[in-house]
Amino acid sequence: MNQLQKGSKKLLNAWAFYDWANSVYTLTIASSIFPIFYSALFVSQVEKNVSAFGMVFKSTALITYVTAFTFLIVAILSPILSGIADYVGNKKTFMKFFCYVGGLGCIGLYWFSLESIHTSLLFYFMGLIGYWGSLVFYNSYLPDIAFPEQQDRISAKGFSMGYLGSVLLLVLNLAMVMYPNWFGFDISISKTLLETGTETEITDALQTAKNSASFAAMRISFITVGLWWIIFSQYTFYILPKGVSKGGKVTKDVVFNGLKELKQVWLQLNQNLRLKRYLVAFFVFSMAVQTIMLVAVYFGEEEIAWGDADAKTFGLISSILIIQVVAILGAFLTSRASTKFGNIKTLIVINFFWMLLCFYAYFMETPFQFYIAAGFVGLVMGGVQSLARSTYSKFLPETEDTTSYFSFYDVAEKIGIVIGMVIFATIDQVTGSMRNAILFLVVFFVAGIALLFRVPKAKI
Repeated sequence: MNQLQKGSKKLLNAWAFYDWANSVYTLTIASSIFPIFYSALFVSQVEKNVSAFGMVFKSTALITYVTAFTFLIVAILSPILSGIADYVGNKKTFMKFFCYVGGLGCIGLYWFSLESIHTSLLFYFMGLIGYWGSLVFYNSYLPDIAFPEQQDRISAKGFSMGYLGSVLLLVLNLAMVMYPNWFGFDISISKTLLETGTETEITDALQTAKNSASFAAMRISFITVGLWWIIFSQYTFYILPKGVSKGGKVTKDVVFNGLKELKQVWLQLNQNLRLKRYLVAFFVFSMAVQTIMLVAVYFGEEEIAWGDADAKTFGLISSILIIQVVAILGAFLTSRASTKFGNIKTLIVINFFWMLLCFYAYFMETPFQFYIAAGFVGLVMGGVQSLARSTYSKFLPETEDTTSYFSFYDVAEKIGIVIGMVIFATIDQVTGSMRNAILFLVVFFVAGIALLFRVPKAKI
């Protein structure tokens, strides 16, 4: 097909549609059903420990450490792959590769078990690295396909489409988990027990059968996420431009060109004080934001008094749905606020709300309190993500080498996440409480706010 012109509605919508495709990963795998599934593996344990890599970990600390390790790998690989993509002029191929690795990793979670913990964590690793790896190239398309005045709105539209699409699939997955018999999962018990068992024995057996069926439904939901991600991404891949090749073979110099370009970007930041100071602020507050979003459901599962297992599953997934629905409104309001008050002032206010949420989370204990927190998280989650991305895009200097700049952006974000997750996991592992870990994140938001105040209003 003929390449669409920059700024065309069809091209912008095709770009935003990838959020519809891949956001099911962040909602079902990273934020809701997988954390519940993972925690259910330890339901028979009092201390919830697991042996892996020759050590004994608290269950939540292990998954946090693995997540941090994955982001470290992404931070190392992304500039190398960006350098190759820039040279061959085909960033779409790399975006596809990570999309398929991530999708297959999600499907592989069907076989996740403590008995094969290392293989299981490999599938988790694939899903995580696939999602974030593809975003390196996805984000770098934004200044290529949209003019500066379009970038805030199309960025917000992408996040909004992602929230909507992921909510639709999560509702289906939630129905599968809560009412497995509707989808053909077996919740029957033996005829003998029905005839001879006591009422308590029959009730317990029925609950056990339902729990087993719900557990099986969670495994199937991982497959639906992988298929959704791979299938719906095809429209984006069909429309997005391939790029312009510089020709020649991919040599050693080309492979490490991305690292050299990162160094060049760093040096160029000295000539752009506004972009440099914004990046430092982004590095600090994103460290906390991404950590909270990655551990929120594990926190809710462990620290909130839900009652029984069904109430916990329904409550946690309902909370995620609240976050996603409110986040659509949050992204829209943030886009409007940034237009009226400016990006930096809006980000300062959003970071202030995040700081207050950390204090609130430390004290909350009941499901109702968790629902309130979910609503406020949704309001600021979509806003901070879309606005942070578009602000960086708007602050970039005039250049055709957008991949290198967005690679630098992504590396900064990933290293920040690694630091945030390691600190969080270590506090969780040492103190035995996720409350202490989440309270510590206040430090990053306070620092982020202070650093945002230092960003010049105009390019310096």
